[in-house]
Amino acid sequence: MTGHLYGVGLGPGDPELITVKAARLVEGADVVVHHAARHGRSIARRIAAPHLREGQIEEALIYPVTTERTDDYRAVLEEFYERCAARLAEHLDAGRDVVVLCEGDPFFYGSYMHLHKRLSGRYPTTVVPGVTSVSAASAELGRPLVERDEVLTVLPGTLPPGDLARRLAATDSAAVLKLGRTFGGVRAALDEAGRLDDAWYVERATTAGQRALPLAEVDPETVPYFSVAILPSRVHERTRRELPEPAAPGEGRGEVAIVGLGPAGREWLTPEAQDALATADDLVGYAPYLARVPANPRQERHASDNRVESERAEFALALAERGRRVAVVSSGDPGVFAMAAAVLEVAAEDRWKDVPVRVLPGLTAANAVASRIGAPLGHDYCVLSLSDRLKPWDVIASRLAAAAAADLVIAIYNPASRTRKGQVAKARDVLLEHRSPDTPVVIGRDVGGPEESVRVVRLADLDADGVDMRTLLLVGSSQTTVAERGDGRTTVFTPRRYPS
Repeated sequence: MTGHLYGVGLGPGDPELITVKAARLVEGADVVVHHAARHGRSIARRIAAPHLREGQIEEALIYPVTTERTDDYRAVLEEFYERCAARLAEHLDAGRDVVVLCEGDPFFYGSYMHLHKRLSGRYPTTVVPGVTSVSAASAELGRPLVERDEVLTVLPGTLPPGDLARRLAATDSAAVLKLGRTFGGVRAALDEAGRLDDAWYVERATTAGQRALPLAEVDPETVPYFSVAILPSRVHERTRRELPEPAAPGEGRGEVAIVGLGPAGREWLTPEAQDALATADDLVGYAPYLARVPANPRQERHASDNRVESERAEFALALAERGRRVAVVSSGDPGVFAMAAAVLEVAAEDRWKDVPVRVLPGLTAANAVASRIGAPLGHDYCVLSLSDRLKPWDVIASRLAAAAAADLVIAIYNPASRTRKGQVAKARDVLLEHRSPDTPVVIGRDVGGPEESVRVVRLADLDADGVDMRTLLLVGSSQTTVAERGDGRTTVFTPRRYPS
């Protein structure tokens, strides 16, 4: 079995710009290959040095000529690459993996491509891209190359100045490489194309020897080969200058977004809700719900007790009135026994009628619990809360009885709290007046959270044991069915057909 040939891009010079894949391949190679001029120094090897290890075979490919005058430069180099390819083929035939180190990107004016064309058809080959000098120069200048429909042209400085000038005049943005001795001709071409004042010069981008300045100010005698001329995006510069002045804090148009967090965790959060949380200036809500939103030092967080919903709503509206973007958070869906009604009730007052308010839905606890056990909400159902903090028990009992008499599946929120345990038994007794003792009841607690539990009991056996404010009950109808799956799991579903 032969070895594998890798052309590995190392980026423009900063060792931290080596990709993880490139580093792994360099460290694991049997043979490491680098190009060098006759002085023997290799920029590519210097970049890769932290990833070289003892025992690796190194092959230095020393160019016979670089910028020297010769009768047939191309022929000399072609013969050189033939010899180099033969050397590497011996390692590959022996089963050794060969990594050729390439500054920048292997297929972007790189020497590796001359080995690739000679060896890739004979041996398994992988090319690992690297950050190019053009990308590095653009990043170091802080000036994008292209925006919208602009065209980027990459040119070698070795083209005749007249050809360069025509191409530069016809393009939006450009990068000109291979400067060094060609710099004078490149500068003249930019001037002839009317682009000299737009041009920037970067040498040895991302290294300690980096230099960047307007190209018109560069002394041609100081330009090395490893430098690039950049014509950055003109659209970007124009649109940047046209940007409106940023509004001072509090001067923008504020709003209140009432955000449903779902029952637990980011995976239950809608993209719309994620965006509202990310763009908010202020987060307002019950402290345990706010704790579910990752902290961001850019944002102000305003936590409060769960019993001050009206005050919380007014506080959020007041912030928005001052130009703040406010996210009021609710567990589950904000429109189901949560903050949406509280905020909209306060927002209906004349004082707040001009403050924008929007409601962003979330996955409800009822839907979350139902999904864990099957489809108990597959037919008509209703949603009730057992909390008597905002409505009397008599109303709760009458609604329970009505829903039970109508043979609806019932999703029961807030079934019990630390100070309110007896209502589970009371609700059970009301339901038993209309339902079979064998009616299935799904008890879901902390669904989506670390303490999640879901179990099914008979209505006659329902009690407050293990039931609290983090629990939701799903009481089946006369048609709700409990089934055992082949893997031993219990499922509960309510058929969509109802007996006539």
